[in-house]
Amino acid sequence: MYTKMNTSLMKENVKMSSTWGQSAWKYMFPSETTRSAFYSIFTKNSSYNSFYNWLVGVVDGHGCFYFGRTKKDNWTFCFKVSQSKYNLRLLYFIKSGLKVGSINISENGCAEYCIRNTDHILKVILPIFNKYPLLTSKQYSYEKFRDSLVIYQDKILSKEQKDEIICKIQYSAISDNYQSYVWQNITENDLTISQVHSIMSKEWLIGFTEAEGSFYFVKKGPTRIAHCFEITQKKDKIVLVAISLILDMKVVAKKDYYACLTTNRKSIDRVIDYFFGTMKGMKSLEYRIWSRSYRKSTTFEDLVKVQTMIRNIRNNYKMKV
Repeated sequence: MYTKMNTSLMKENVKMSSTWGQSAWKYMFPSETTRSAFYSIFTKNSSYNSFYNWLVGVVDGHGCFYFGRTKKDNWTFCFKVSQSKYNLRLLYFIKSGLKVGSINISENGCAEYCIRNTDHILKVILPIFNKYPLLTSKQYSYEKFRDSLVIYQDKILSKEQKDEIICKIQYSAISDNYQSYVWQNITENDLTISQVHSIMSKEWLIGFTEAEGSFYFVKKGPTRIAHCFEITQKKDKIVLVAISLILDMKVVAKKDYYACLTTNRKSIDRVIDYFFGTMKGMKSLEYRIWSRSYRKSTTFEDLVKVQTMIRNIRNNYKMKV
């Protein structure tokens, strides 16, 4: 489970004993009893797999795995998901599912769901992301975070040894062509729909859309306006290509990012059917208004009003929260 880079770092800095391996793997793969107890929080609706896949999609979009040194020269670890306070309901939905963590709102309008308790991270977060990998290059950040936390928790290593290894992990740079291991030996040019379905679940795509997707309108002329759906990414073009195959869209290269988008009526129909009754955050409201206006075949003036309505909902809600 360790990356080759991190394995070499450990060998370089520490002479490992047999107990080191036992200590590390204890956190990497908790016992069946521990996993069963944790998974039981979702068994009422037999939906924990769906929730975890959805959560990974959200985290691929707006999640963060942070670790760093404190002023007291200790290490701190934090898992968080960020959203505008407009979308607080998404963060509360995550908190209600995981049963740990806290939600903080800053003065600049940002909200964060955070887990800082290392015991909660070890018992709740690591089992999820070990079983359900991230599909974007955020997988690299997770592996650094996970390996560093496991090292930090090891009782065999001295503080100096831990600091040296974790520092090297922390400052290791991601390569320009890095892809999550789920896309191993697959390129964007030869990606097939069957491969996509074996890697990308519907729940993941729903979560990723809640974090990164946009349902909006674009003016095509003085008296013409069209429905548009778009997902953007600075890296991980292969992820957008996979989404484009599922939703029958195109991927275009912008100045400093990639966009999977469409205004094509056939594709918009597919998008509307795909996301019907699925989303948990405020994007579900935007989707409903956007999709209903499409189905009603409204006039240009009506669509401009709907466009303004969505903008007003965002602005008014931000002021009230």
